[in-house]
Amino acid sequence: MTELNTNSAAARGRRNRLGLGALLAVAIGLVVSQGVMVLMLQAVGMAGIGFIIPLFLTYLLALSYAFSFSELSLMIPRAGSLSSYTEVAIGQFPAILATFSGYIVVAMFALSAELLLLDQIISKIFPAAPLPPLSIAFGVLGLFTVLNLLNIDIFARLQSFLAAVMLVVLLLLGFSAIGHQHAQPLGQLMADGAGNPLGWGVLTLAVMAIWGFVGAEFVCPLVEEARRPERDIPRAMIVGLSVIFCTIAVYCLGALLLIPREELASNGLPHYLFATTVFGKSGQLFLATAAITATCSTLNSSLATIPRMLSGMAQNGQAFPCFKRHSARTGAPWVSVLFVAAITGLPLLLMAADAINLLLSAAALSWLLAYIITHINVLVLRKRYPHQHRPFRTPFYPWPQLAGIAGMAYAIWHVSPSAEQALRIYTVAGAVLGLVSVIAVLWIKLVMRKPLFKPEPLTPRVSPDSPVNRALQPSADNPSL
Repeated sequence: MTELNTNSAAARGRRNRLGLGALLAVAIGLVVSQGVMVLMLQAVGMAGIGFIIPLFLTYLLALSYAFSFSELSLMIPRAGSLSSYTEVAIGQFPAILATFSGYIVVAMFALSAELLLLDQIISKIFPAAPLPPLSIAFGVLGLFTVLNLLNIDIFARLQSFLAAVMLVVLLLLGFSAIGHQHAQPLGQLMADGAGNPLGWGVLTLAVMAIWGFVGAEFVCPLVEEARRPERDIPRAMIVGLSVIFCTIAVYCLGALLLIPREELASNGLPHYLFATTVFGKSGQLFLATAAITATCSTLNSSLATIPRMLSGMAQNGQAFPCFKRHSARTGAPWVSVLFVAAITGLPLLLMAADAINLLLSAAALSWLLAYIITHINVLVLRKRYPHQHRPFRTPFYPWPQLAGIAGMAYAIWHVSPSAEQALRIYTVAGAVLGLVSVIAVLWIKLVMRKPLFKPEPLTPRVSPDSPVNRALQPSADNPSL
């Protein structure tokens, strides 16, 4: 979720055009998340070495959405990203649904899960501290809400550094476990039944696996700030996703060689178990530092960016006008900040402490819906504007889009190996997305007074003389990819 911090990066990019390194840091920033650390270990505990199958398949699905976002962002180089592409392709209702599904609803579930994890980690490390339940979670949420109301972004300058640090943390844990004196040989692990105990049922772990690859598209809103967008936007996503795949694979293999599979699957804080097994008591401090940094950075990024996304939608008439309100003193979109803080805190009150897996799976389901809409956008715009200049064209079109839609629909349908857990995920995600859909329909018909599915015209929204427009024009020096 740290990839949500794009507004601050964009502001810096206006002064210093963003190169591949900066965009790559945004694309891999999602690893600064406790959710990834937890879900990956629980999944490898369920499936053993067989987890590499859904992990690799979801990596391919992630590449498919990277292709689609690359094509759309360079064809329609607007900071609005998904909502801008969707309203041009298939209309206002899918645009609003995709934006809420892929970002606002995801933040509601994922940020709550991050805060729950932080609360549990601190309680685990300092069990003697007399703190009321969820006091850490609500305290951190309150602190960063106030900071963002004051328009103070204390993590903006550290985002790239934090993303790199968390990659190092995961790789250090993985390689240290692989070389640990108590690590099992891989052959013995396979002989003990940790090969693929779920059989074909391992594919039902795709939603857990996909959580490690969502969010690389947050480089796309930076298209107007990129130095060489036609080259660096696609490369940042593709290279970033590949780095993440290798990192997660090493991290999971190390845990599986050192810790019994059943313990990983059943432990609510498997990353705590992993860190203390590898580094002993010092692993507590190691993990506490990483957890606090990751959660605070993620929360701060979301509260800095998503309210501005809501404010922009309100400016376009796609959300309630109150979201346009900014503080005269600080410039912060205070109504939007309070709204995002409220929807983040609500699941903390309604969900049990063991609902982390449920929240993260519901978030992944919502994000997959947004990705399916993205693939549909590419298919529709290819048909409607076949001669439009596209600096990036999806390799082997339309197979990545068709495979992406089919694979993501399969992952949504098989959201959990447990029928009971799947029902809970569908209920939670479906209720929120259903409410969003009803409000969107009423808003478009009664307030915007527009058809639900009539596409908006494809018109440029950036200056013809802007660097991004010059960079994306076809020429002898800049052929279409």
